[in-house]
Amino acid sequence: MSILLVIAAALACVIYVIAWSGSLRLSMRPADPAPVSPGLFGAQGSALLLGGVISHFISLYAAITPGAEVRFGFAQALSATMCTGVALLWFEGLSVRVEALRIFALPLAALAALLPIGFAGGDFTGESARPLFLPHLLVGTLAYGVLMLAALHATLMTVAERALHGPSLPISPIARWVEQLPPLLALERILFRFIGIGFLLLTLTAISGVMFSEEVFGRPLRFDHKTLFTLISWLIFGALLVGRRLRGWRGRTALRLTLAGFLVLLLAYVGTRFVIEVILQRA
Repeated sequence: MSILLVIAAALACVIYVIAWSGSLRLSMRPADPAPVSPGLFGAQGSALLLGGVISHFISLYAAITPGAEVRFGFAQALSATMCTGVALLWFEGLSVRVEALRIFALPLAALAALLPIGFAGGDFTGESARPLFLPHLLVGTLAYGVLMLAALHATLMTVAERALHGPSLPISPIARWVEQLPPLLALERILFRFIGIGFLLLTLTAISGVMFSEEVFGRPLRFDHKTLFTLISWLIFGALLVGRRLRGWRGRTALRLTLAGFLVLLLAYVGTRFVIEVILQRA
């Protein structure tokens, strides 16, 4: 096991926990009529979270390329997904208050950063020699990350919508948390921005896998469960974007389709690798 992997993953985990604690405190405090900086603790907090993302990326590099090998599995996929998601959260946090969303994402990212230490993944050294394999893997991982963030965002919006439309409750941590959120329309704009970017990346992943299967995988296209789940997820997100454009889909319809699309996408690769590596004990 690489020492760089252990040190970088542990550092990323610690930074994410510190950032999560700060986001929790900010989202729970009473509403302040004065303008508030969107950063976690201002510029220092934003730099701290960026440091966590960089450490996480370094740990991923060490996990995927330990020496001359190229290894990848469900642990690396989940870790890369959360790293991408937190990076996007950091970027969004430069202009919009997203502490409440960080409360969901950062504990998961802290755990995901440590996963490759315990699960080395399969050996893809031979496949990495093919010219389109690594670009396909990179774009697919980015698609996972962006759509994962969209799913977390949809979960946040669901909780916020129920709190706003439910019966009035006395001041509580949840009520103060909802007060710190941007308006639902702003949250919805962010959600569809994530979905649009994720759908584009997923389309590129599907095209490279379908049209260039020989160059990517070294074999003709197989219509297996991974291909089927990816296609279903692509259709769900595509239908959501078309429905938004033509029929004005929003609210609960958009939230349910977002969660359903990401769940199917999760089964396409991460779920499959988990079964193979952990349950069946085959790399």
